[in-house]
Amino acid sequence: MSSNPTASSMTPAYEQAHTAGSHGMKLHWESARARRAALAFFVAGFVGTAATLFGIGVDRAQAFGSWLFAYVFFLALALGCMFFVLVHHLTAARWGTTVRRLAEAGMATLPAFALLFVPVIFGAHDLFHWTHEEVVAEDPILSAKAPYLNETFFYIRAALYFAVWIALSTILMRQSEAQDKGDGLTWLKRMRTTSAPGMLLFGLSLTFAAFDWLMSLSPHWFSTIFGVYYFAGAVQGSLAFLIVVAMLLQRAGYLQNVITVEHYHDLGKLLFGFTVFYAYIAFSQYFLIWYANIPEETEWFLHRWGAWASVSIALVFFTFVLPFFILLSRAAKRILPILLTGALVTLVGRAIDMYWLVFPSLSHEGSHGPHLTWMSFTALIGVGGVFLGLLCWRLGKSALVPVGDPLLRSSMGHENV
Repeated sequence: MSSNPTASSMTPAYEQAHTAGSHGMKLHWESARARRAALAFFVAGFVGTAATLFGIGVDRAQAFGSWLFAYVFFLALALGCMFFVLVHHLTAARWGTTVRRLAEAGMATLPAFALLFVPVIFGAHDLFHWTHEEVVAEDPILSAKAPYLNETFFYIRAALYFAVWIALSTILMRQSEAQDKGDGLTWLKRMRTTSAPGMLLFGLSLTFAAFDWLMSLSPHWFSTIFGVYYFAGAVQGSLAFLIVVAMLLQRAGYLQNVITVEHYHDLGKLLFGFTVFYAYIAFSQYFLIWYANIPEETEWFLHRWGAWASVSIALVFFTFVLPFFILLSRAAKRILPILLTGALVTLVGRAIDMYWLVFPSLSHEGSHGPHLTWMSFTALIGVGGVFLGLLCWRLGKSALVPVGDPLLRSSMGHENV
């Protein structure tokens, strides 16, 4: 299959995409607009970060907890985008070719999360109970976990996670950019070759990062399925995010006749599937712990009931019930306002989930109920500003579709049956 089809083999939409993408017109977000958007988000991120971490009279635990909440929320979107790219290459998917650059832009923000992790390091003693040596010395459970839960090993593992994510995102982005300029089929095979070991490293690094940065907030508790729980939510959120980004770009006049209702239908099917998968994993974790009735395990859920019951109920509705019924029918996935509603509801649910994972563990094991402060919102602005700024900058660096990909024409002619 050639990466440069003859003129006679080109559909009108493909010819438009190939020509516009090559010359930086309709399928390339103008660099000036990308720079303005990126700058606006970066400024918002700086202001949000300063307000969260250096605000007058801020409570340290609340400030760093708010930062961790925002951090793991946006990190999940970036990691979910990486998973989309890896699966796209491993399965040789054709339909997703027109969406791939949007996912790559989300994945390309991962190096920034190494820098955004610095506040978590400074706030470690306010976030992680097991970092206090005197507490560990008096606690048999924490003493038994000390070979793993100690600060030195914690930071070494964090460095390994970032090394994997940065290496994978950088290599795949460079290969994708090279595909636009060279032999598209050769670079497609190289990206597939990179994605095979990349998927294994991705799964391991995400799982242990979830253990370290979320599960260890309650160091007595443990769940071997927790990494899968965070993974399922990350992919669910990233699919919703890709739907929103694609629609915003099309509303601005880009990707017309390139991302079609057929592509949105497939994104909607994936979003619906991972909504059910996330619910299955979440219920499995809850049911098995409830059935075993081991105090060290059940206490985690008990801390998320009582004063936190309203948040727990909202979590069920926004991460499963509402998206499930909104996206259940075939027609709903093909009517863009309905699909957009399902995507936005899902993103709200993902934010509730991260809030539910972080704050009950910081409020004396759930003894205090939910208490939204301005720091929760400024942290979202801080981390989100950097994430969205880099996303806009990345989208402005190259064509919005991989014009050198030999599967592009097939993707643009994709139809659901």
